[in-house]
Amino acid sequence: MNIFGLLLGIITTSIGLMFIFLYLNLFTLGYNFLEYVHFITIRFECLLFFFGIIIIIFSLKGWIKSVLLLRHSSKFSR
Repeated sequence: MNIFGLLLGIITTSIGLMFIFLYLNLFTLGYNFLEYVHFITIRFECLLFFFGIIIIIFSLKGWIKSVLLLRHSSKFSR
């Protein structure tokens, strides 16, 4: 498991999610849901959430193969 990639993904995901929550105040200004979704899809700081999820998935790729698919990469396994 790539610890640096995992930490980077968690940090970028949390930053992006923080901005998504901060922009929820746009509903008080009269935005509807579709305008809100359009707004957060064009903002870079909100896109950090999705980039962080992708980084986490790629950093856990080896763990997913070995643990979830039950293919242990140990020299004691059969």
